[in-house]
Amino acid sequence: MTVMHRILGAAATLALTAGVAVADPGLVIDLGGKFDKSFNEAAYNGAQRWAQETGGSYREIEMQTEAQREQFVRRMAEAGANPIVVMGFQNASTLEQVAPDYPDTRFVLIDAVADLPNVRSVVFTEHEGSYLVGMLAAMASETGTVSFVGGMDIPLIRRFACGYAQGARAANPEVTIIQNMTGTTPAAWNDPVRGGEIAKAQISQGSDVVFAAAGGTGLGVLQAAVDEGVYAIGVDSNQNYLHPGQILTSMVKRVDNAVYQAFSDGPELETGVVMMNLAAEGVGYAVDEFNAELLTEDMLAAVNEAATRIMAGELVVHDYMSDDSCPVN
Repeated sequence: MTVMHRILGAAATLALTAGVAVADPGLVIDLGGKFDKSFNEAAYNGAQRWAQETGGSYREIEMQTEAQREQFVRRMAEAGANPIVVMGFQNASTLEQVAPDYPDTRFVLIDAVADLPNVRSVVFTEHEGSYLVGMLAAMASETGTVSFVGGMDIPLIRRFACGYAQGARAANPEVTIIQNMTGTTPAAWNDPVRGGEIAKAQISQGSDVVFAAAGGTGLGVLQAAVDEGVYAIGVDSNQNYLHPGQILTSMVKRVDNAVYQAFSDGPELETGVVMMNLAAEGVGYAVDEFNAELLTEDMLAAVNEAATRIMAGELVVHDYMSDDSCPVN
C-alpha cells in the first residue's frame, strides 16, 4: 500500500473543509517548522513511523504565525481529522477555545495540560533527562564550567535548566554553571544566529560543554560549540549525528512516541494527562555510533546508576515548575 500524508496548506485546507470529512489523524506543527531537527521534527518522525508501519495516511499543517493557532486547529477539525495532535505549550489556550466546539473529536496536546473531556495532555519530565546529561557534562568538562542556552524564557525551559544544573552539581560539586535564555517571545525558538552568539559568550567564560534547549535556535548553539572546539549537548531529537564526535549526547524527549501512540489509538483514544517520565522512556540520553567514544565506562556507570535511582524514587530531581525555584544556582 502506498504511504502518504496530506499537507493542509492555505489553499488545500479550504478545499478539504468543503469535502467529505474522513477520520485520518492530524498533526498541527508549532512555530519553527517540522524540520527544526528538534521538537517539531520528533513529532513529524513519529507520524511518519506510524504511516510507514500501518500504510495509513494523516493530515498535517504547519503554523507560521501566532495568529494561525486557533484558525489552523479549527481547520484541521473541520477537515475531519481525528485524533488531532497539537504541538506546543502555547496551544493549551488554543484547545481551550477550540476543543469544546468539537466534542466528538479527540485532541492530543503535547507539552501542556488542557483539562477538557476530549483532550489527552502529554507532558514530559524534562528535568529528569536534563539531570542525566548534566552529569555527563560535568564529568566530561575539563575546565570545570558548563553552560545552558534556553529558547523562550518560560517555566518549561527553566525546568530543563534546573535539572541540568542539579545533575552537573551532583557529578562535580565545584562545577560552575552558566545559564542564559535567548528571549521572551516565540521568536526565541528560531534564532540560530543569536543562539550562536550566546554560546560563544559562554565559551569565552570557560564553558567547554554547552547544552541547548532552544528549538531551531539550538542549531546555532551546536554550531558555535563545534566552531570553538568544545562539546555540545542536543535536545528533544537525537542530534548526535549533526556533528559526530563533538556532540557529547542529546537529551531525548520522545515526542515521536507520543504522536505514534496517539495515531495508533485512533479516534477513541483515552483522554486525560499522560506523564512520559524516565521510567516510561519518555526522556533519556542518547548513545550511538556518533558519540559512543566520548562517553567512558565510568561516566555511563554513574549516569545509569542515577537513572535507576530516579526511576525507583530514591533520587528526586527538583522540578522547577512545581514551585518556580531551583536549588542549584
